[in-house]
Amino acid sequence: MDGFVLSRPDHSVVTRGVRRSFGSSDAATHALSAGTTKLIVGALPFDPAAATALYEPAEATIASRPWQPRDPQTLPTTRVDREIPSSSEHLRRVEKLIGRLRSGEIDKVVAARTVELRTQTPISPTALAARMTALNPVANTFAVDLSAAGAEFEGHSLVGATPEVLVSRRGRVVTCRPLAGTTKRSADSEQDREAGESLLRSTKNLAEHAFVTAWIREVLQPMCSDLSVPATPELTNTHEVWHLASPIRGTLRNDTTALDLAMALHPTPALCGTPTDAALKVIRETEEPRRFYGGAVGWCDDAGDGDWVVAIRCAEISADGLSAWASAGGGIVAESDPQDELDETSTKLRTLLTALGAETLD
Repeated sequence: MDGFVLSRPDHSVVTRGVRRSFGSSDAATHALSAGTTKLIVGALPFDPAAATALYEPAEATIASRPWQPRDPQTLPTTRVDREIPSSSEHLRRVEKLIGRLRSGEIDKVVAARTVELRTQTPISPTALAARMTALNPVANTFAVDLSAAGAEFEGHSLVGATPEVLVSRRGRVVTCRPLAGTTKRSADSEQDREAGESLLRSTKNLAEHAFVTAWIREVLQPMCSDLSVPATPELTNTHEVWHLASPIRGTLRNDTTALDLAMALHPTPALCGTPTDAALKVIRETEEPRRFYGGAVGWCDDAGDGDWVVAIRCAEISADGLSAWASAGGGIVAESDPQDELDETSTKLRTLLTALGAETLD
């Protein structure tokens, strides 16, 4: 694809073509502050040290309605070719991480794994985005060309339907809605209700969520004249899982842009861990590079307004469309159970696997 889509339930941003790319988020923010560009779109990688995929589009449409593709295409049948790492290796990694957590080295860390998918005919990024919009109408659907990140990503796309907004800015008002703490949903309505209520009482999940909200408060407080962070989280859900969520709202002291806010908040403890630097170091040591999974996708205009969503429930699609990589992670704390953490990643991966018609993981 040669464009960008971010579709939220009440508005959308769709672009085509590239006027110029930016080698770093600093270069993009400089262009905005200098007034040499009116709009930046793209993606931030999980690892802040990696190359960004940010660019100024050639054409852009911002609409007060969700995105609707003009000519939806069919999607090929895909199959899971391999798991990176294997389920057994992921269990071993989580066990080792729990040991490091109990030693006090870190407070929380997110462990992720990936499935590689193969198909005989190309996957269209826009067709996948359209399918995910249909399956998850209240999610934030995105599709972004990653070519701006360099030769390794030339022709690659990132497509997903995320439930999590990293940050949104309109004028001086900044809002976030972090998700941390997860449990699987049930087809039985009574069991499903009990699962949600149990999540609200879960010491392990409440602690995991508290790490995230405390960190966001620490980052945003100096930037805001007032900041509202709920004392306790609320329940929210997708088709597959219940999450703990906290709606956060603040008033900015100055003209900090949506892109600046996204850079300051990313990666949050919900996708990385805490303390952030220590957790990021552990992830670099123990995992394969996450690339753009766990990063952020969004836009920022020359007024500083914009939206950035967390790049989860997504897949990176190869240039020829015959391969895709979908990732999922879970927050590990000292009380975590390795098998539960493995199961959580399998549940989260179903969003992508269902959209692509691939077999689900046990």
